[in-house]
Amino acid sequence: MAHYTGRCHCGAAQFEFSAPEITDAMLCDCSICRRKGGALSTFLVPPDALNITGELETLKTYQFGTSIARHHFCGDCGIHIFVETRLNPGQYRINLGCIDEVDVMELPAQIYDGKSL
Repeated sequence: MAHYTGRCHCGAAQFEFSAPEITDAMLCDCSICRRKGGALSTFLVPPDALNITGELETLKTYQFGTSIARHHFCGDCGIHIFVETRLNPGQYRINLGCIDEVDVMELPAQIYDGKSL
């Protein structure tokens, strides 16, 4: 397991978690992920492993469709930080572009068929 820290663009929303070493990314093709862009973690992070260390009140949530998935973003700068998934409620996928220790542009990525959900 590795320890990671991350933040939104303005730094108001900060977080940390432990997870397997990040070696690849997932690109979801659902309607919201196509528009917001970004590469998501291929692993799931349980709620007890995700620690919000920044200003909690800046976190906002967006839901649509079935209202199961919860997309969390910074209300100040608008950067998507993590998503509680539709297929695994209570589990999170992290926006890898927000992680300080990772260069998301260097990661191989796989396409996830989110538009079929």
